Amino acid sequence: MVTHTMIVAFDRPVPDTELDQYLSDIERAMLDTGLAQSVAARRHIPVPGEEAIPALIATAIVQVAVADTDALAKAFAEPGLHEVIEHWQARHPYKVAWANHEPLA
Repeated sequence: MVTHTMIVAFDRPVPDTELDQYLSDIERAMLDTGLAQSVAARRHIPVPGEEAIPALIATAIVQVAVADTDALAKAFAEPGLHEVIEHWQARHPYKVAWANHEPLA
């Protein structure tokens, strides 16, 4: 099993209702590929002073578990997932950092 962990950082603040919708949309799009064994999408929990750190600070975290790297590549090739990503990038641009790893627990 491979876990794909994405750190999503929107360029500007996103209203709470829209961030909730983004999290729901990305979770549903990953599940709809039929390749994700599990998906979890949550908000970042801010810590006072973190904005002073010169690093990519998350707005949200998305974790996707798939069988292997082939399944991950196929999931990200799905048109439905690209539609969701393009929709949100056009509406609220964001950057993503990610790591592919074995399950942590």
